[in-house]
Amino acid sequence: MGTLALAVTDGMLHFELSLAHEVFGSAPDAVAVPWYDMTVCGPGPVRVERFRLEPDHGLDRLPYADTVIVPGWADVDREPPADLVDAVRAAHEAGARVASLCTGAFVLAAAGLLDGRRATTHWAHTEALAERYPRVEVDPDVLYVDNGTVLTSAGKAAAMDLCLHLVRLDHGSAIANTVARRLVVPPHRDGGQAQFVTAPVPTREDHPLTELLPWAVERLDRPLTVEDLARRARMSSRHLGRHFRAATGTTPLQWLLTQRIRRAQELLEATDDSVDAIAEATGMGTATTLRRHFNRTVGVPPDTYRRTFRLRTRPGPGEVVPDGATEVDLNADRTAP
Repeated sequence: MGTLALAVTDGMLHFELSLAHEVFGSAPDAVAVPWYDMTVCGPGPVRVERFRLEPDHGLDRLPYADTVIVPGWADVDREPPADLVDAVRAAHEAGARVASLCTGAFVLAAAGLLDGRRATTHWAHTEALAERYPRVEVDPDVLYVDNGTVLTSAGKAAAMDLCLHLVRLDHGSAIANTVARRLVVPPHRDGGQAQFVTAPVPTREDHPLTELLPWAVERLDRPLTVEDLARRARMSSRHLGRHFRAATGTTPLQWLLTQRIRRAQELLEATDDSVDAIAEATGMGTATTLRRHFNRTVGVPPDTYRRTFRLRTRPGPGEVVPDGATEVDLNADRTAP
């Protein structure tokens, strides 16, 4: 799935580095798809807490990676090394997707990648991140934030959530679930729906959207309007729009469209339903409408997506897996104990 580089230097946190290595270093046995070509890049031999690490390549290789992961940065009271910051910035400018785990967000912020963007980090350091980098919209209440080519996670366990999110984006839900089962962790947290939206939904009990968003997700097969959502939330449409923009970074209608696309992806992966049936189940109305929005959002037509991420049991004796099919264990859908 392209080249994935772990960007390391003296002072990185061992837990986040090891976690990323475990998720992206090798494919689960039950998965028969091309996996990540992972490499470790650093300025030379580095100290990662009590361990000495010998990187595969120098930091100058980061711009050649498709995805760059920046693990947690131990000493957030000082600026991260300039060579690391410059290399991460160069990688993003070259087109790499860049993700930080925990306090690795300080490296991304120093590189200017979080300016004007919503981001998060370990809750104990969100105030420091906001004070040092005032152009960053720091959200202390979410597990991770996905801005497309720039992603940030909260601390420790949330780093796993973000890594599984990346696997889900690249390989689909079933394979992400398989990885989660291997690591004995839940594939989703907070009910699962928060893990599928670009900007995680609010989790505070007193937030005006906390009850509304799950209610809407359960009714994606219906032609919901902004007025329907506003009526359910007992507020005006304009007031609702302001809450949506602050909580999700988008409008109510765009959020609904994103959820419908996510549901369509799940049905394409896990069922034999026709595109017409999926269009009806996701509130899209017609297959033509679904294809138009799906292709624009995901980048490929529904049928192509299904061939790429098709759930399938292991083939029996003499059975051939069709071209483009993904061979996985259907038990991957079970949540780890």
